[in-house]
Amino acid sequence: MNILNYFSIPNFFNAPLAFHAIPKILAGLPMSFYLTGVSFIGALILGLFLTLAQMSQVKWLHWPARAFISFMRGVPMLVLLFIIYFGFGANALPAAVIAFTINCSAFVSEVFRSSFNAVNRGQWEAAYSLGLPYRTVVAKVIFPQAFRIAIPALGNILLDLFKSTSLAAMITVSEMFMDAKIIAGAYQDYMSIYIVMAIIYWFFCWLLTLGQSLLERYLAS
Repeated sequence: MNILNYFSIPNFFNAPLAFHAIPKILAGLPMSFYLTGVSFIGALILGLFLTLAQMSQVKWLHWPARAFISFMRGVPMLVLLFIIYFGFGANALPAAVIAFTINCSAFVSEVFRSSFNAVNRGQWEAAYSLGLPYRTVVAKVIFPQAFRIAIPALGNILLDLFKSTSLAAMITVSEMFMDAKIIAGAYQDYMSIYIVMAIIYWFFCWLLTLGQSLLERYLAS
C-alpha cells in the first residue's frame, strides 16, 4: 500500500462530516466558557489571597501558602480532577470548577507575587508615609500597578485554562470536547472531528489573545 494514498485528503479528512459537526460541537461552547470564566475569576481571587499570604511575615500564613502553591504547581490537572471527582465523590461540574480554580490559583499567585515585587519599593514607602493602612496600600496603590504588569502572564494562564477545560470531558461534563467525542464515536471518524476541534480551540484562543492585546493598550493609554 502506498502510504501517500492512505494520507490523501479525501481519506484523511471528511469535510462534509466536519462542517456538519461544527454546530453540534459548538453546542458545548457555553459550558467551556462557563468553566473558563468561573474558574479564572475564582483563581484570581484565591491567587491574590495566596500572594498576600506568602508575602506575609507571619509564618503560619507564609508556609502553608508556599506548600499549597508548590503542590498545586506539581500535580497534573487531570490527576487533581480525578481526586476531587472520584476520591471525594463530588458532582462532575463542581468537581471541574474546583479543580480548575485551585490549580490555576497557584500559577496566578506566582504571577501576582512577581508583579508585586516588580512595583517600585518607593510606592510602598510613599503610601505608608501618608499614613495609609496596609489594606488600602495594597488595594489602591500596589495592586492596580501590579495587575497591569501581570496581564500578559495572566493571559497565558487564561489560554491554558480554556484549553484545559477539555479535560472535564473525562468526568462526563458536557463541554465541547465531550460533544466532539460523542460525534467522533458515532461516525467512527476521530481524525476529522479532532482536526475540527483543534481549529475551534485555536480560533477562540486567538480571540482571547486579541482581547488581551486590546486590554493592554487600553490600560497603557
